[in-house]
Amino acid sequence: MVMEIENGKVLKTTITPGAQLTARKGSMLYYRGDVRFVPHSMGGGGAMPGFGAMAGAAGRMMQGEHVALMTVEGQGESYFGHDGLYIDIVQLDGANQLTVEASRLLAYEGYLQTAIVPLTQQGGMRGAVRGAVTGQGMFTTQLSGQGSVAVLSHGGTFSLEVGPGHPEVVVDPQAYVGHRGPITVDLTAKVGFRDVVGKGSGEATQLKFTGQGTVWVQASEQKF
Repeated sequence: MVMEIENGKVLKTTITPGAQLTARKGSMLYYRGDVRFVPHSMGGGGAMPGFGAMAGAAGRMMQGEHVALMTVEGQGESYFGHDGLYIDIVQLDGANQLTVEASRLLAYEGYLQTAIVPLTQQGGMRGAVRGAVTGQGMFTTQLSGQGSVAVLSHGGTFSLEVGPGHPEVVVDPQAYVGHRGPITVDLTAKVGFRDVVGKGSGEATQLKFTGQGTVWVQASEQKF
C-alpha cells in the first residue's frame, strides 16, 4: 500500500491485491483499475482496556468519535479528499501510537488497529463538562501498528516536538489535530470574570502536552 499527497488536498493511494485501505465514507474522488468499496464499522480495536463499553459507546455517541468508513480493496489507484481540507500523512513504525480525532481521519492502512481512548487524564463529569465547553471530546481515536495514516486539517499542519529541550507544549483545543508517542495530555481551564461576560482573550482553555513525542497543530482554530 502506497499513500502520496497529490496536491495538498488530494490523497493518492495505490491499492494492491491482499492489502486493504480504510477510508472515510464518501471521500473517494476517482479511481483507476479494479477497485472495490465496502462499508466498514470503525473500532476494530475496541475500547482501551479498563474503559470497556463506557468508553466505546459514550466516546462515540456523546463525543462524536465515530465517522462512517469504508474498506477499499482490489488493484489500482484511488484518490480521496474531503471538503477541500488539507491532507498530511503520518507514519507509524509499530513502536508508537497515533492519537487523533475521528473527524480528522481521511484514510489509514487496513491492518492498523484502532481503539477509543480518553484524550486527557481528567475523566468523569469534570472531563465531560470541559469537553463540552471547549468542543474537545472526552474520548478520541488511537491507531497502532505499522503503516500510514492520512489526516485532515484546515490550512495544513505543522509538527511540534515534545521532549528534551521542549518538555511542555500548550495548544489551543480547536487547533489540535493529533499526537504520536508516549505523551500525557491535560486539559487546563483558567476562566475569570472577563471570560464569563464575553470579554476574555478567548484562550481560557488549553491542552498541555508533556512526555516525549510529536504533536500536530493545524493553522486554524476552525473545527469540523
